[in-house]
Amino acid sequence: MATSLLSPAINGSYSVRIMAGSSLSTMASLTAVPVGARCLHGLASPSLSEASSRSFLLKSSFNGESLASRGPALPRKRIPVRYAGSPVCLAAAADAEGSDLPAVSSSVKKESLSFAEKNPALVTGFFFFTWYFLNVIFNILNKKIYNYFPYPYFVSVIHLLVGVAYCLVSWALGAPKRAPINKELLLLLTPVSFCHALGHVMTNVSFAAVAVSFTHTIKALEPFFNAAASQFILGQHIPIPLWLSLAPVVLGVSMASLTELSFNWTGFLSAMTSNIAFTYRNIYSKKAMTGMDSTNVYAYISIISLLFCIPPAILVKGPKLLQYGFADAISKVGLNKFVSDLFWVGMFYHLYNQIANNTLERVAPLTHAVGNVLKRVFVIGFSIIVFGNKISTQTGIGTAIAIVGVAIYSFIKAGIEESKKKPASAGKLPAKE
Repeated sequence: MATSLLSPAINGSYSVRIMAGSSLSTMASLTAVPVGARCLHGLASPSLSEASSRSFLLKSSFNGESLASRGPALPRKRIPVRYAGSPVCLAAAADAEGSDLPAVSSSVKKESLSFAEKNPALVTGFFFFTWYFLNVIFNILNKKIYNYFPYPYFVSVIHLLVGVAYCLVSWALGAPKRAPINKELLLLLTPVSFCHALGHVMTNVSFAAVAVSFTHTIKALEPFFNAAASQFILGQHIPIPLWLSLAPVVLGVSMASLTELSFNWTGFLSAMTSNIAFTYRNIYSKKAMTGMDSTNVYAYISIISLLFCIPPAILVKGPKLLQYGFADAISKVGLNKFVSDLFWVGMFYHLYNQIANNTLERVAPLTHAVGNVLKRVFVIGFSIIVFGNKISTQTGIGTAIAIVGVAIYSFIKAGIEESKKKPASAGKLPAKE
């Protein structure tokens, strides 16, 4: 009884050595020709099923000569091959007497797709839902803390401190694996972190001073500052339609500010300062683009930002905190609730920012724009419902106009960014900014 050994050749054919007993009796070459599929090297098994939806035509040669030239031609046989994920090419050998080629087939385990790969839209929707949910919970809990503990500088430090602790534990567990950082990257991330810290602290000062809904209404002006910085600092041309779309944003914020019942200059100016700080953060972020994943980048930004936030928290409110700040808070809600609130508000702050970064990596610019607008609507709406903030008719109309303006601006900007990605013509690179 002859046995056969199958080995792939470089050109995609299979060299089959046919063994009779212990001696090599002959050498044959089998070339697999795919029928309706591209052929790739595979592994043959003598116990493979014959059932298949793919077949290959085997051509045979004998020591470089056609088998037909040495005697009766062997019939061509279609060898069934099971297709599972990627095309697999199999060959089989004849016995030593030159009998008909036996049919051999292969069964490859079907590569199972993960749930996320099968349902990308569902997973992206879950990311958006988680982002909104965490953001709303953060804003509500944050404002509740300020109602009995009005120390935004210290609370800002807690936000970052809890986030940094979370990052360190995650790195220790290898989820994710910590990406190394060098001096050059540290220098690039430092100005980004400073602007992030300043914007974060000023946003919290505004949260503590005025209604959450009003702070978010003022922060709707952030696109205006981004456009102004791009035009006058970076020297980038901002199209006229983009500037025009910002008019309702400015108008809406102005209307809301004039009749806002909780208005005060501390809340207004600190929110405006946060807009400027986040604008510069975006500018420096473009200069600090790296190949590092967003999770590690945000972790390093949180660590550096924490170092910037600690000194003002100590200098501005430190003495008052030690004298009566902590004591007053504990007397109002108790030590356990006070510590629990600070921990969870920090955890929600870090998680919603991290999920936001992960979400925006999964979607196109237009979806990104829609997501940001809807997030602000959710936060403003839920804060009004939860805290029962009374707003005048003019404030409500102004807030709505500002949100619509932000939506229009975001859609136009997303369309411009998408057009820049498309090649101007075949064989040309996309147009530069």
